[in-house]
Amino acid sequence: MEKNPSSKTIRVGVVGVGHMGRYHAGVYHELPETELVAVADVDDVRSRAIAEQYDTRALRDYREMLGQVDAVSIAVPTAQHYAVARDFLEARTDVLVEKPIASSIEQAEDLFHIARKNGRILQIGHVERFNGAVQELHKFVRDPLLIECRRMGPFQPRVQEDGVILDLMIHDLDIVLSLVNSPVKTCYAVGTCVHSDREDIASVSLTFENRCVANLTASRVTQDKVRTLAVTQRDTYIFLDYAKQDIHVHRRAASEHTLTQEQLRYRQEAFIERIFVHKDNPLKLEIRHLLRTASNGADPSRLKDAEKDLQSLRLAVEILSQIHGESSPPRPS
Repeated sequence: MEKNPSSKTIRVGVVGVGHMGRYHAGVYHELPETELVAVADVDDVRSRAIAEQYDTRALRDYREMLGQVDAVSIAVPTAQHYAVARDFLEARTDVLVEKPIASSIEQAEDLFHIARKNGRILQIGHVERFNGAVQELHKFVRDPLLIECRRMGPFQPRVQEDGVILDLMIHDLDIVLSLVNSPVKTCYAVGTCVHSDREDIASVSLTFENRCVANLTASRVTQDKVRTLAVTQRDTYIFLDYAKQDIHVHRRAASEHTLTQEQLRYRQEAFIERIFVHKDNPLKLEIRHLLRTASNGADPSRLKDAEKDLQSLRLAVEILSQIHGESSPPRPS
């Protein structure tokens, strides 16, 4: 796509151009306000292929990119998130790091500390926040009683470092925490390994202090790909399909009982409203959010709000501790 010479070009890069990183590179190449300076990956063949596709430089060592870019996407394995993000933040580069932000709460907190110290943006890749259906969902959820999440699909051999909690369920934890907006009271989790030495199936039940209940199921051994969320409120039932970016709102209209000589009959009438959703590429919206935020500067209040991102990671760590029998860390505040 032709760049706009009249506006300031933002220099960007991508570290890790595997499954997710190549999508980041594609979005940056498409956006008129960015210049994709380089991509970096330890796999020379992969980095060269992406660099050739998007007419940029291929690097084996991401540190050659330090000081050369204004913003960077980090899509390397989770164990490397901390070191790579730390180097770019110290080089005063704005960072978008794929979820989960780091392997531990301590590392994640340190990254936010470094971002504050250097006045940089640190954004976590919770891409479902930018799904058009999720953004519309917040307009209808007021006082949820029950939330049910299902995120399932077939096993992908490329994802074995993280189990299904950090790979899939963390998206739903992030959305549920934002919808309920109440402290977690209890958390019960079970899971099992099937194709890897990490949990491949997990079921989690949460209760919140406002009495809302959330049940979450994640699986990477299911042949059909399912990405859904349902919210029950006193007068509505809301069903969201992430893949279709689609929302249906079921509203109760009337109900009546009819007593006949043979039996008692119950009839309930309801109407279903399909919500119009502006459908766009969630990753593009996520990256544009990073660029827009970065161009406005990293004020302290924004960074303080960003630390709410740690809530989903704290809860994910607690769930993992239950599944794998480790000592539980503090509950999310």
